[in-house]
Amino acid sequence: MPRQSDARTLSSLRHALQALRCFSQDEPELGITEISRKLGLSKSTVHRIMATLAEEGFVHRDEETHRYRLGLSVLSLGGIIMSNLEICREGQHLLEEFVHRFDETVHLAVLEDFCTVYVSKLECKHPVQIATHVGRRNPLYCTSSGKVILAYQDESMVEEVVRRGLQPFTPNTITDPDRLRKVLAQIREAGYATSVGELRPGVNSVAAPVRDYTRRVIGAVTAVGPAARFTDEKMRSLAKTLLSISKEISNRLGYYERVSSRTRLQVSHSMGRPT
Repeated sequence: MPRQSDARTLSSLRHALQALRCFSQDEPELGITEISRKLGLSKSTVHRIMATLAEEGFVHRDEETHRYRLGLSVLSLGGIIMSNLEICREGQHLLEEFVHRFDETVHLAVLEDFCTVYVSKLECKHPVQIATHVGRRNPLYCTSSGKVILAYQDESMVEEVVRRGLQPFTPNTITDPDRLRKVLAQIREAGYATSVGELRPGVNSVAAPVRDYTRRVIGAVTAVGPAARFTDEKMRSLAKTLLSISKEISNRLGYYERVSSRTRLQVSHSMGRPT
């Protein structure tokens, strides 16, 4: 059994990590009271945690406001992760080509727990900015990247997403489990997914799946834009290029597409070879 001192150390470490996760793009600065409320810990405990994190450079304390923000140590670790995340390395120049060609914002997203997380983003030059950022976590059931990933997961994962609840974010959010299952089946048939104002009103997106060498869908390439530009016709057009990009990234991650016996037979006949 772990000693009591070990248990206290592990508890303190867990609280420190939870404190770091309190910060977000929407709340980049927090005070002791806010962190205390979020974690359900006393202010004195939170003060000790934040003081330690500040000493190690993981948070920075503003001497005038006494509020904290994430420090450069977090940025350093994040840079190591991004530079070693294979999907980013293999997809970066393909995303650059997409933005250059279409002048639309594109992302790489990966599956983490029951969310998608943006690990790369290349912005377009249009004046309308979409509120997305690297590190943003989104639900699986109401974004194109989330739905295209979820569509290829085990049925047990789909049921767990349903069990956790389909929270409505907009009037277009899918909240009916049967409808979600039907949409996921349609995505598998089409090979890509769209989201029409399902997470945020007036924001549409389209996504294609990325597979790894085990053939599992582990991520997605997704283009996001305002509904005025991202019409159904445009998303269908963008989907063709996104599917090409996602296939190229998948191939670079070791995925290969198995050819069915029927396809081999057709190819063989077309080349005049006996089967």
